[in-house]
Amino acid sequence: MTKNKIGKQTLVFNNKPKIISACSIVGVKEGQGPMNTWFDRILEDDTFGEKTWEKSESKMLKEAIVTALNKSGKEKTQIDSILSGDLLNQLMSSAFMARDLQIPFIGLYGACSTMAESLLMGSVFIDGGYGSNIIAGASSHYCTAERQFRLPLEHGNQRPPSAQWTATAAGAFVLSDEKNYGEEPMLIERPMGHELNPKSVINVKKDICVTHGTLGKIIDTGLKDANQMGAAMAPAFVDTVLNHLEDTKRNITDYDLILSGDLGNIGKQIAIDLLKDAGLNQKDLIDRYDDCGSMMYEQEQDVHAGGSGCGCSASIFTGYVYKRMKKGEIKRALLVSTGALLSTISPFQGESIPGIAHGICVEIC
Repeated sequence: MTKNKIGKQTLVFNNKPKIISACSIVGVKEGQGPMNTWFDRILEDDTFGEKTWEKSESKMLKEAIVTALNKSGKEKTQIDSILSGDLLNQLMSSAFMARDLQIPFIGLYGACSTMAESLLMGSVFIDGGYGSNIIAGASSHYCTAERQFRLPLEHGNQRPPSAQWTATAAGAFVLSDEKNYGEEPMLIERPMGHELNPKSVINVKKDICVTHGTLGKIIDTGLKDANQMGAAMAPAFVDTVLNHLEDTKRNITDYDLILSGDLGNIGKQIAIDLLKDAGLNQKDLIDRYDDCGSMMYEQEQDVHAGGSGCGCSASIFTGYVYKRMKKGEIKRALLVSTGALLSTISPFQGESIPGIAHGICVEIC
């Protein structure tokens, strides 16, 4: 008999895995955006001192994981597994990061939904007693994604207005079966002009738990334009949110924040319209719903339809959301990362873009 599942798609974590630490690292452009005061580290150079973009991304992910581990007060030997993923073939950034750290590793691929996927699976491990301490992470890099999925940067190709900007960013959480009310250490590095916002300082001790995880299913509307990923993913986000609410018998007003990642500006509006058509109150939606891709950049930064990439939601979850929850400003959040599951080959074979979205309910407990 299934004891830890309710409804069609939602898992209940009765042992309530605790998020005991987090780290967010972003690139130069992301550090110039409206979220900059919430990140732990802003790079001064997107190469991060490496010779290739791929090595830069792997180093960024490694730094986020090591920093989250240091913040947690745990030793490396106490970590049962790292669950992480990225956008690159064979999970290149995550695999080489795990090679260096020599901690048991499970690579996950959900495109931009990877952060929620790793949090969900890490919570399954801890709730089921298969581990005491799990690291969940994800990363992306604008230059690595452009090289793999589109054209080399040297081509200077034009991007249509509907295109999104892959965030250069990484985020990592440490999940544990133990309570940890530890203080958040000072930030590591902030370039001049990116001073710490007092609002992002954590001065309230709170336990943050993962209580539910809603598994997404692939929703494919037949859209084939790879420059319309927000539109391709929005129906999957809506499907997961509606199933989560149905399974838990909750309403959107039971949440302080519902966050998608990363639909961008176009996908966000489509999601609002679809949720409104499904019967959800538009004012309630506007009061508590936002999208990581819309939050990451200012309009003047010319990223067109907003942000995308595994690191976009990963850095905003581990920065803005986590720190506001530690301060007690957000008591319950539904985090739904979205992914466009196209490959470098599938568009050339006439395939459409499958969308996926996984949901995680995180609460102060």
